[in-house]
Amino acid sequence: MHSLPAAARNHVSTKRRESSVARLLASAMLVAATPSLAAEAVAVAAPAPASAAAPGDGLQDIVVTATRSSQSLSKIAASVTAISADQLGAGGIKDIGSLASAVPNLSVGDQFGVNRTFIRGIGLTSIDLGADGAVAFLEDGVLIPRPAAQLSGFYDIERVEVLRGPQGTLYGRGATAGAINLITRKPTENTEGYARASYGNYNALTLEGGVGGALVADKILVRISGKYDRHDGYGKNQFTGQDVDNRNAWAIRGSVLLKASEDLDLLVSAEHFNEDDNNYAFHYFGPTVKPENALGSILGGDTIVTRAARLGIPVNYRDIYSDQEATNRRHGTSVTGTIEWRPGDWNIKSITGYRDFTRFNRDDLDASNVWMFGQNNYDEKSRSFSQEVVATRKSDKLDLLFGASYFHETLDGSVRVPLVNLGILFGLPADFFNSQNYLQTGTVTINAYGAYAQGTYAVTDKLKVTAGARYSYEKRQGVGSFQFLGFVPTDKEKGWGAVTPTFSINYQADDATLLYASVTRGFKSGVINVGSQNAVINPEYAWGYEAGIKTSALDGRLAGSLAAFYIDYTNLQVGFVGADSVVTTVNAASARNYGVELELRARPAPNWNINLFGTYLNAKYKDFITGDYRQGFALVNLKGNRLSNAPEFSLRAGTDYDIPIGDAKLNLRADVNWQDRVYFTEFNNADATQAPYATVNAGIKYTAAGGGWSIDVWGRNLTDKFIVSNNIITAPLYNSIRVGSLAPPRTYGVTLGVNF
Repeated sequence: MHSLPAAARNHVSTKRRESSVARLLASAMLVAATPSLAAEAVAVAAPAPASAAAPGDGLQDIVVTATRSSQSLSKIAASVTAISADQLGAGGIKDIGSLASAVPNLSVGDQFGVNRTFIRGIGLTSIDLGADGAVAFLEDGVLIPRPAAQLSGFYDIERVEVLRGPQGTLYGRGATAGAINLITRKPTENTEGYARASYGNYNALTLEGGVGGALVADKILVRISGKYDRHDGYGKNQFTGQDVDNRNAWAIRGSVLLKASEDLDLLVSAEHFNEDDNNYAFHYFGPTVKPENALGSILGGDTIVTRAARLGIPVNYRDIYSDQEATNRRHGTSVTGTIEWRPGDWNIKSITGYRDFTRFNRDDLDASNVWMFGQNNYDEKSRSFSQEVVATRKSDKLDLLFGASYFHETLDGSVRVPLVNLGILFGLPADFFNSQNYLQTGTVTINAYGAYAQGTYAVTDKLKVTAGARYSYEKRQGVGSFQFLGFVPTDKEKGWGAVTPTFSINYQADDATLLYASVTRGFKSGVINVGSQNAVINPEYAWGYEAGIKTSALDGRLAGSLAAFYIDYTNLQVGFVGADSVVTTVNAASARNYGVELELRARPAPNWNINLFGTYLNAKYKDFITGDYRQGFALVNLKGNRLSNAPEFSLRAGTDYDIPIGDAKLNLRADVNWQDRVYFTEFNNADATQAPYATVNAGIKYTAAGGGWSIDVWGRNLTDKFIVSNNIITAPLYNSIRVGSLAPPRTYGVTLGVNF
């Protein structure tokens, strides 16, 4: 077992078509964007969001709806991060993957084109079709159920809200780790809009824009927006010459807001996105329990590693060497209807959502240029409907919240691997099994119901207590079959119910300081995977305990928060490939995560923002017995092992500085992100890990007087770090080789923006 050779890593870091001019540009941006770093030991991540400005020259607060009602971020007794529209875009946070660099204890990777988001060490570990994440992912309050559908890029977004820790009462099912809510821009009374065009290395082109205004004054408001996003591959299939990890995607959204009366609004939005490219390639990182290419050599094949050795060249792990192209096709349509009624002191909101999502992914399980029963075909089609009603009432002494929800999803899918050339492993003619398949196919139907209530009572002017609970019930029914040298029907059904209470107390010591403590239970439903012979997987539960402080000083020019948490998990759902080469998911006995999150922001001058965060996370199994692929799948107890995608430490620091040029301004920014080692399997093995690394991003933006237009020169991962974002150990049938996904290399470009 081994990790990537140092020479190969160095080759990957320096190889990619970068001219000396590009390197000089990147260096210049770093130097220009860090005027504060030479004089200060701390720096900031990104500009503070600007939704609810503090008076004077202090920091700016932001109003969020993370707690189901509008509230200033500094007054929320919970760990919430809000990303504003100013931080989103081609040179900043453009998708779920890049969101991780701005949110404490958030880690994101993908596998098979499926989003794997982790918060505080908990997320999606199963690679089976139909698995659900532990982070609820929503757009305008509507759940996006399929993890693969969560990878589309951000555009025309007002803000992104991330809640860390179990959210069982307010968000219900599937939020044992936390919740992410995208809030799109809504139609406005005044006609306004924007357009942005970006071009960068890898022939990257991004076009984005939106425009809205009144169709009928004071009555009917509309908005339409869209995005086109493409770039060449970050690597090549050296066997065919085709790009891999390229992107070709577009999306469009339209919204209509009817202001029926002073206290009644009706909003309808519809969206469609499409992607057709060779994204999400299977990258081969080397063998584990068998010698290099022990399987492929039977038919005279090569991997990217053996080919490089044969030619005497360094290995570029961004490339693949495969007879199968990394195929990615996906599209989706959604419609959301929101009715908001404000009778008296009440606010009643109804949110109705419909989503339709389809994808096809193909990769090569044997990671070689011969067809060694490795063509892996994923088909997935999801149709979901959701309805939620939330009623809130605020008064001087008592705030009330009531809600009820319904969710339905029909998930059709298949996993098909043609058994071409499998016969050779059994001493039979190579084509003996060619007409057969490894095949999971079927339909899973999900019906989920929830009802919840929560109240906050002001015991004194400074002391408040909050108590609430949700009851959730979910039933799943699977119909399908599993075929692998035999046929097994996989029909099964089961339902689960759970009560998830919450209790918190917060003390507003003064206008600037809030102290709080909370206890919350989270619930993630059981799982029936599509066409899987896996037994029904039971729900996982989490009890989360958190205490924190939020405060500010120096007339609002310095602000900070400190949160300590402890989370106790039972029946944690963990997926892996078993000794029979079949994907399996089990309930790990238990795990516990605890840690500390520190966030600081400062504004030492009206044109200068400073921000940093640091986290400590201790996430380990308390008891988990499973088979170890390195020991012939002998049972081992993994008590004390770290959970996957759970770095012990992480840090972010950066700065944002404005230089006035007449009535215009020049904005200089830079940030550094450091993450500790993560493991990608429960065994904490050295052949499935990403070592500690730091990435550097920077930019220079000129904004004309009045903000009418701007030009932004930016770069991300400027030191071109080679980062494995996810890694799995494949089936014993393929000698348990290592394959996975990579974070983007160094990217840089220029964005021209127009506001009107």
